[in-house]
Amino acid sequence: MAERVVAERMIKQLHAARLAGDLPGLCRLFADQGRFEIVGASADKPIAIRAQTLAEFRPWLAMMVKVFKLSDYSLLSLVVEWPRATAHWRVDIYSKVTGVTIPTELVDLLELSDDRILTYTEFFAPR
Repeated sequence: MAERVVAERMIKQLHAARLAGDLPGLCRLFADQGRFEIVGASADKPIAIRAQTLAEFRPWLAMMVKVFKLSDYSLLSLVVEWPRATAHWRVDIYSKVTGVTIPTELVDLLELSDDRILTYTEFFAPR
């Protein structure tokens, strides 16, 4: 039961930091060493980001925070099988570059420790 509480807290903090565009808050959640991936499709092309350390991943997070504003958040489901967790969520993503808002479905696959995200894979697709 305590492990589920830890997982829920970390995912809520992760999503809150994403919604707020809080780069330092995001970085505090991730372990320095780990595996980070974001894979999906934008309106016109596939996107894949892979990094083996937070130092490698941080510039991608910084770019995402700078370029995209998230709104209309909804957590649809959360499955915890410690130390792994899966979150399915929806959000509207506004691009400051294109000026377009895209309703988007996301699934986060995480491996957790008591205080950090060890591995993070996010899949996303426009709705």
